[in-house]
Amino acid sequence: MSYQRLTRSALLAGLGAAVGTLALAVRHARAAGEKFEVSLSDDEWRRRLNPSRYEILRHEGTEPPRSSPLEYEHRRGIYSCAGCNLGLFSSTTKFESGTGWPSFYAPLPNAVRTKADYALIEQRNEVHCRRCGGHLGHVFDDGPKPTGLRYCMNGLALLFTPK
Repeated sequence: MSYQRLTRSALLAGLGAAVGTLALAVRHARAAGEKFEVSLSDDEWRRRLNPSRYEILRHEGTEPPRSSPLEYEHRRGIYSCAGCNLGLFSSTTKFESGTGWPSFYAPLPNAVRTKADYALIEQRNEVHCRRCGGHLGHVFDDGPKPTGLRYCMNGLALLFTPK
């Protein structure tokens, strides 16, 4: 009996790892086909960004919830990409989502792009910087009016410039 459980557990763990690896490979293959104005080698990104920002922006990592000071930022200003400094969100669209990450109901015009993300098996919509392709977070359809969207962003993917 314990042998069967161990085998099932090992099989499920192996299957989960394989699905995760496949999803990551599909995401990287899809991203490789996109062209960005700011395009650096992996080594150049590694030198430009600190390790935490590099993991999030270039490898679609996620920071722990409630770890970013930008979640608690309430001044007026612009949130920009930490990879290329493109303005992404205005503070006027920021709202308290209660999720643990800075959230906005709309990006600035021509600032972000989205793509399907299957990393957790079910589809989510990944948000990335349209200029450098840096991973920012995900967009969900449970946000406030007027858009009904919630752009849930990693604070480490953003820089804040107060007005």
